[in-house]
Parts: sequence; C-alpha cells; structure tokens
Amino acid sequence: MTGNGRRRFTTSLTSRAATALVAASLLAGCGALPGATGGSREPITVMTWAPQDTKATNMPGMPAMAEAFARWANSQGGLAGHELRVITCNEGNSATGAANCARKAVKEGVAAVVGSYSQHGRAFMAPLEAANIPYIGGYGLADEEFTSYLSYPVNGGQVALLAGNGMQLAASCERVSLVRPDTIAGDHLHRLLNSGLTHGKQREAYDIPAAEDAGEYTAVATRSRSRAGEDRGCVTAALGERTAHFFDSFRRLASDGRDIRISSVLGSVDQLLVDRTGGASGPFEGAYVTGWYPEPGDTRWEPMRRVIREHAFGDNRIDPADAGVQTTWIAYTVLKRVVEEIGDDEVTPGRIALTLDRGLRIDTGGLTPSLRWRYEDMLGTPGFPRLVNHEVTFQVVRKGRLVAQRAGFVDVGPTLQEARSS
Repeated sequence: MTGNGRRRFTTSLTSRAATALVAASLLAGCGALPGATGGSREPITVMTWAPQDTKATNMPGMPAMAEAFARWANSQGGLAGHELRVITCNEGNSATGAANCARKAVKEGVAAVVGSYSQHGRAFMAPLEAANIPYIGGYGLADEEFTSYLSYPVNGGQVALLAGNGMQLAASCERVSLVRPDTIAGDHLHRLLNSGLTHGKQREAYDIPAAEDAGEYTAVATRSRSRAGEDRGCVTAALGERTAHFFDSFRRLASDGRDIRISSVLGSVDQLLVDRTGGASGPFEGAYVTGWYPEPGDTRWEPMRRVIREHAFGDNRIDPADAGVQTTWIAYTVLKRVVEEIGDDEVTPGRIALTLDRGLRIDTGGLTPSLRWRYEDMLGTPGFPRLVNHEVTFQVVRKGRLVAQRAGFVDVGPTLQEARSS
C-alpha cells in the first residue's frame, strides 16, 4: 500500500471510530436520568422479597417501601445517576417460595437482594452465593444471614432482640414465661432470652412452644400465666403476626388476682398493633418491648416518613412504625451509599460486595450505630460471626404510645457472646 493509501485508510478508520463514539454517547445520554452526573447511567436492578397473603407472618410493607424508595431515588436523579429498578417477590413463608425468589433474582441479574424477610436461609442463600449476589439488610430471622460471606445484616436479628428482652425484663420480673414459635427458627429463642435474664441475675424463663399459625391460644395462655409465678411475673411472646392472637387469648382468661406484666419484641408488637387493640385501654398498655431502632415517634425517622408521604401515594401496606418497613429503609440507605462510593464504575454484585468488604462506613442518620462489615467490626460469636450491630432499644407502651423506656441504645454483644459460649 502506498503512503497516500495508508493515510486515507487511517483517516477513514479514525473518522469511523469518532462517529461510533459520538453515537454511543448519544445513546447513553438518552438513557440518563434528569440531573444525573457521571457513570454509565445503566439502571441498577435489585430485588426485595417478603411473605404476603399467608396464614402466618406477612410483611407486605417491605416490598412496598422498596418501591417507594425507588420512586423517590429516581425523582432525585437515581442512585449516583443510575435509575433504580426494584423487583419484588412473594416469599410465601416457605422454603420453596424463598428458593423461587432467589432463583428469580439470579435469572433477572439483580445487583443485590435488599431489605427482605425470610426465615428460610438455607433455601435462598445457596442460589445467591452461587451467583455472587449480596444480601443486604435482611430481617434477621435466618442463621445464614449472620454466617454467609455475602450477607450484610443491618440489625442483630431475633438473637439480639431476645437477649435484649431478657435484659429488659430482668429489671422488673421475678419469673418469666416465653411463648415462641414451635419451629426450627424458634427453638433457640429460649436460650437467648435466658442469656439476658441471667445477665441481669434472674432465673431462666419457662419455654412454651406454640403453633405459629393458630387462631387462638387459650391453652398456651393459661400455661404461660400459671408459670409466671406469684409475684412480679411476666409473660413475653414472640409469635410474629400471631402475637396479637396470643395476647387476645391471654386477656380473656378469668382474673386470678395476680398482676402479670406482658412483653414482646419489635416485629411481634408495634404501634399499629397497639392502636388496633385499643391503645391506652388495650392489652398492651404498660407492655415492655425490645426493638432494634429508636421508637416510632423519634425525629430520626422523618426522612423516611417524608419519602412515604410523597412517594407511596397512600399505599396502606406501608406503616412507618413497622419494623420491616424500617429495616427496608435502612437497607436501601446502605445500597445508596455503596452506589455513591462505587462512583463511575459499573455497579455489579461483585463490586457492591467488594465495596462493603473493604470497610465502607455507613451512616444511617442515627437509626443504628455506624455500620461497617470489616472482619474486625464483626462480633464473631459462634453461629453469628457476621453480626455487626448488636445494639437494641428498650421501649414501653405508655398512654397507648410506644416510647423509650431507656434513652439510647443498649449493647447486648457481651450477652450474646456469653449465650453462644455456654
């Protein structure tokens, strides 16, 4: 080829390359969100699952909160310029349902599963691990949420609540009955409650398993009351959505003259349940409640409430006092911060996990302690090595409202370590 020919050929290639780059830029610009800056502007797809329309615990507010968060984020230009797309799935309170949701997440190529609820960790975590998909901010029911290298829990799960509930009750109760689900997930709750009670120098609780989906609990309520002792007795129940049914049966028992205090944990009792059962004149007046987060009326929840007001469009599935809704908000707060940290790079499951593993610190606006998942940030207790937030709150129902019984967070980490080593 002659020199002139080589120059014409090179010029032609350069011209074609420039044209292709301009076209690609135009195409990318067409997909960008208003106000977006930097990055590829590729949408980020995530999944949120929870049980709905089942006979046991239902958490419809979690996927609804995820959708509201996405609408809010996209109205602000997306997450670091990326449109956020949320796929929801009905987990169905079954291992099959959980596995199906996980397989759907893999098939849809999601970047993460965020703010979800399931007690069937074995069923959903294996498919996620095989596809390298991180699980951010699960509800904390399944052991796998605190053992899988791809799980990033935002609270201490049921283990922290029960240990904290034992600490809370130890100050007021001489004898405690625990009513809990007769399930694999419920089997270890007795030991955890006892760890808190013994930490407060009180005797161990009576363990009373109960059907998770029963319509009434008269026999169980009678047994729990009889075991609560003659003086300063307490009955605590952690039956999820069926907790209201249990305490309804409990209050219908004929009076025996004893003043027995009732108690529960967040997720089994919340402000909506207190309101629905009569508020200050209902069965939960004076009840002790252990939670993960500040009480519902705390001003730190205002950003979440604003998003619900402006972007949930009156969706009555979303109750801002619901622990599932609150957990979903915090989980998506984590996702937002991670995407911002990734910056211009493509947002992939592997990059999300790597960013978290390298020690990104997440500020949740005081709703939790700062969250970080480095090895040295983890409590490291046997069975729950990835637990990083081991703080709870003590609340009480006064005049029909859930309010703080004690200011600030209570660290149950030492109690959990004692429970797992015993």
